[in-house]
Amino acid sequence: MNIQIFGKSKCFDTKKAERYFKERGIKYQFIDIIKYGMSKGEYASVKTAAGGIGPLIDTQSDAYEKLYIKYLASEAAAEEKLLDNPALFKTPIVRNGRAATIGYQPEVWAKWQP
Repeated sequence: MNIQIFGKSKCFDTKKAERYFKERGIKYQFIDIIKYGMSKGEYASVKTAAGGIGPLIDTQSDAYEKLYIKYLASEAAAEEKLLDNPALFKTPIVRNGRAATIGYQPEVWAKWQP
């Protein structure tokens, strides 16, 4: 297993995800999405696993309202805003190779364990 957790340092669900993997002795890499963002390749992989851009956007964030994301006409414009403003990502985003989850989903992570 090659686990990556993209999260925000002050996000409660991100901390719960980290604790989930620590308690099971599973090594993971934490990436602060606010500080480092997400590469286009990582984004494309996560978007495919999530089934589109919709689940990736945190509609409860302050940035969602400030950047008028729901009024953007095209998905490409929304993607550009999302990649330029990592605070818009719903976290945690947990990747295991090509598989990924958005939010706290221990029931899915349990299936990843050998």
